[in-house]
Amino acid sequence: MQDIAEQLQAWHASGRSFAVATVVGVSGSAPRDPGAALAVDAAGEAVGSVSGGCVEGAVYELCQAAIESGRPALERFGYSDEDAFAVGLTCGGVLDVFVQPVVPGTDPGMDAGLARIADGTPVALARVISGPAGLLGATLAVTAQDVHGALSVGPSTVGALERAVIAEARAMLDAGRTGRIVLGLDGRPCDDRDRGTVTCFVESYVPAPRMLVFGAIDFAAAVVRIGKFLGYHVTVCDARPVFATARRFPDADEVVVDWPHRYLDAQLDRLDGRSVLCVLTHDAKFDVPLLERALRLPVGYVGAMGSRRTHRDREAKLREAGLTDAELARLRSPIGLDLGSRTPEETAVSVAAEIIAHRRGGSCLPLSAGHGPIHHDAVSPAVTVAPEQTARTRRTHAA
Repeated sequence: MQDIAEQLQAWHASGRSFAVATVVGVSGSAPRDPGAALAVDAAGEAVGSVSGGCVEGAVYELCQAAIESGRPALERFGYSDEDAFAVGLTCGGVLDVFVQPVVPGTDPGMDAGLARIADGTPVALARVISGPAGLLGATLAVTAQDVHGALSVGPSTVGALERAVIAEARAMLDAGRTGRIVLGLDGRPCDDRDRGTVTCFVESYVPAPRMLVFGAIDFAAAVVRIGKFLGYHVTVCDARPVFATARRFPDADEVVVDWPHRYLDAQLDRLDGRSVLCVLTHDAKFDVPLLERALRLPVGYVGAMGSRRTHRDREAKLREAGLTDAELARLRSPIGLDLGSRTPEETAVSVAAEIIAHRRGGSCLPLSAGHGPIHHDAVSPAVTVAPEQTARTRRTHAA
């Protein structure tokens, strides 16, 4: 919902009812990750997407039905050889979509959650997507400091369940994770095949991941542009004020004039496992003290530009500085995938491809050379939906 938060807030502020359809589980070759959302207001206007097109029409209808009935629903979209042209995923995957009607002012959890998403406050939105009918659609907005909403309907153990959901949601918010949690009515973790379970979908809305680009060179400008395209908050840092200017890097969120290692030391509380560091200076006096620190930080990716000879010389200096084999193994150098890149723009594509592959666990081989799934599911497990909790299963044949 982060992508469509501005429109949702506008509807909410005007008192307009709407329904939000959210992808809560995927498997196989599904086109969108959990958290992707489509919303439809009472007048029929739609924003967002859950599938890139293949089931949008059916989800639109489900949203309209939810607005009219006031009831949430969990729907599974799949495929079948027997029904090639029915609504479904032509790519052959399985998509679980939760549709929730929203009436402004009636749900404190959803009201607060939308407000926090819109103003950029880190928040975890926890919604019950399967379980007892009285709890379906119950929403908690959990921040580091407070909680809005309640699981106010159900058995006497709902208090324990609510405390467990809050604790799990806060932990997922700390890690910036989105996914499902399955709990018993007493709040204890359990298997989603057990009876008497409650499944919550937790969406963590946190600031954009950071990309730090060290070295204000022409290649850096292209890396900045593609970093912004991928959704990163991009900072360019260089110790040379004549090169590190906002005019040369208009797409960057920040341009900093400082020694790279000193700037990195000042950013430790703003880096996490999603952070990306691209070292493009290929100058030992900048690179070595910077990489000595960077390779010991729990960031997601560290890459450094330079020839293979530059890499060998740099690696030798880093060993002299005390880095271990395990720490050096984290360094992607020369940076990027072998695409035969020459121009700054081609090099930026190479760097971006390596970052994506490293994050998602891609093989870096041509898709035409393999036979496995196109999309990788390791980060976001699929939701298991019991037959009696699914309104109907739509099927179609893989194109």
